[in-house]
Amino acid sequence: MIQSFQKHILKNFSFLQCKKLLVASSGGIDSIVLTQLFYELNNDSKFILESLTLAHCNFQLRGKESNLDEKFVLKEGNRLNIPVLINRFETEIYAQKNNASIQMAARDLRYQWFEELIRNNDFDFLLTAHHADDNLETFLINLTRGTGLDGLTGIPTINDKIIRPLIPFTRKEIKTYAIQNKLTWREDESNAETKYLRNKLRHNFIPILKELNPNFMNSFVNTVENLKGSQLIVKDRIDNLRNEIIETNENNFKINIDKIKKLSSPKIYLFELLKEYGFKEWNDVTKLLSAQSGKQIYSSTHRLLKDRSFLLLSKRSTKNEMQNFQIEENSDKFSNLKISFKFDIIEGSSLGRENKNVVYVDKALLNYPLIVRKWEKGDYFYPIGMQGRKKLSKFFKDGKISIFEKEKTWLLCSAKNEIIWIIEKRLDNRFKITDKTTDILRIDYEKID
Repeated sequence: MIQSFQKHILKNFSFLQCKKLLVASSGGIDSIVLTQLFYELNNDSKFILESLTLAHCNFQLRGKESNLDEKFVLKEGNRLNIPVLINRFETEIYAQKNNASIQMAARDLRYQWFEELIRNNDFDFLLTAHHADDNLETFLINLTRGTGLDGLTGIPTINDKIIRPLIPFTRKEIKTYAIQNKLTWREDESNAETKYLRNKLRHNFIPILKELNPNFMNSFVNTVENLKGSQLIVKDRIDNLRNEIIETNENNFKINIDKIKKLSSPKIYLFELLKEYGFKEWNDVTKLLSAQSGKQIYSSTHRLLKDRSFLLLSKRSTKNEMQNFQIEENSDKFSNLKISFKFDIIEGSSLGRENKNVVYVDKALLNYPLIVRKWEKGDYFYPIGMQGRKKLSKFFKDGKISIFEKEKTWLLCSAKNEIIWIIEKRLDNRFKITDKTTDILRIDYEKID
C-alpha cells in the first residue's frame, strides 16, 4: 500500500510538500495508518514535510476508555517523535445546551477546535483518515435521505484546508497494511453498535452488497469518479446559465421566469441554482414559476418571492425594524441603527445639486415632528414635475419597482402625514423650493449598514 499511497500523494497532493500538517487522530486504525504513511513519506527524500502534528479529541463519553484512547495517541506520538495536541470536551453538556445529538455535538466541537488550531498555529492543512468505505456509507446515507448529485459524490477529498488522502483506499487495504506493519490501534466498541444509521449500513447492508459483487468497492470508487465528472459538467453549465437568466442587485438576485421555463427541466435547474440557500420543498419552489405575484416561500435563511416575470431571492431579515419614528424640530442629525440609516438636516443651505440621497425643501412648509415610516396601501403624493397626485402603488408599478424594493422603501412625512419625500426616489411637489422660499432645508440621507 505504501507504493500506491506514495503515487497517489505525489500525483494529487504534491502541494503538501514542505507544509505544516495537522493529523486528526482518534487512535483508531484509520488515523494510525494515515499517520504512519505520512511518517514514512516524510523519511523519503521524494516527499519532505515541514512538520507533522497529531490532534486528539477526548469527548469523555466512554469513561475510562476515552482516557485510554488519549494515552494511546500520546504514546503513538512519542513512538514517532511527533508532537500531540489534546483537548478534553464536555460533550454531553454542549449537546444539551445546543439541543444537538451527541454525534453532532462531537462533530461541532471537533471541527471548531481544528479550525482554532489551524488559525492559531499556522498549520497549512488538516488531514483526516476518511477512506473509501466511509465514502460509501456517506453515499448511502445521503441516498436514503434524498439528495442531488452533490450528495452522491460522497465526502470531498479536498475541502478548503481539510485533506482526506485515504479516500481511494478501502478499509480492507488499510487493515492489511496495519497488520503487515505490526501497527497497534484502539477499537471503539460503539462502532459495533447498530443503533446508528451509519453502523447499520456498515454491519448489515454493505456486507450484502460486497457478497453480491466481490469487486463492489472498486466499482463504487469508479462510480464516484464518474459522478464527480458529471458534477463538473453540471457546474460548468450552471455557471454559464447564471449569466443568462439571473440579474444581481446588491444582496439580492432575480431569476427570469420565462427563460427558466424554456429549459429542459426547470425544477432541476432551480435546485442547482438555489440549493445553497437552504430550500427543501422543491415542488413548492417550482410552483412559484406559475404562481400569482406576491406568492413566496422561505428557507431558514432566505426568502424566494414571485414578482411578475421574476423569482426574487433575498436574505431573511434578522433586524427588529421599527415601522415609524419621529424627527423633532431643530434636530440637525438623526440616526437609527436598527434600520441602519441616518439623516443630516442642514438649515439655510444654498441650493445645490439634488440626487437620490439629497433633497432641498422649503422649511416653512414643514410640520414637525417629521415622521419616517414604511409606505401603506392608499398612500399618495404629488410628484415633482407632474400635475396632480399619484398613488404610490401606481408610482411603484410604473417604475417597475419590485415587491422587495417596495418593502424596503421609506417615506419622510410631515406631522400631518403628508409625504415629503419617497426616500431615494422622488420629492413631493408641495415641498419643493420656489422663488418665494426664504429658508432652505437640505436633507441628506445615508445608509450605514
